[in-house]
Amino acid sequence: MGTAFSTETLRQSIEGNTATNLLSLYADDAELRVVDRNTQPSSPRVLHGRDEIGELLEDVYSRDMTHKVERCVMDGDTVAFSESCLYSDGVRVLAESMITLRDGKIAEQIMIQAWDE
Repeated sequence: MGTAFSTETLRQSIEGNTATNLLSLYADDAELRVVDRNTQPSSPRVLHGRDEIGELLEDVYSRDMTHKVERCVMDGDTVAFSESCLYSDGVRVLAESMITLRDGKIAEQIMIQAWDE
């Protein structure tokens, strides 16, 4: 049996300063699908495994920006949350994520994000 998933740990990891803690919440074979202006629903950006997801997270957390979890809801093995981000130049990003858990780790995530134009 896997460890229990904690929404508080998720919040602390997202709002932290590095990708390390957040990446540790993903299963080794996790899949992340990103939908945004550049990667639309018919052809989302799909990352497979912690290595690919880690590259994205390292890039995101290397930027001069803050992250805040606005809302988070957990029901069984499903978690949904809203994240707002603010770049130092004032540009805002809003992301909505739906997560499927397996053995207490993130197995699948769909993230829809939008930036200020």
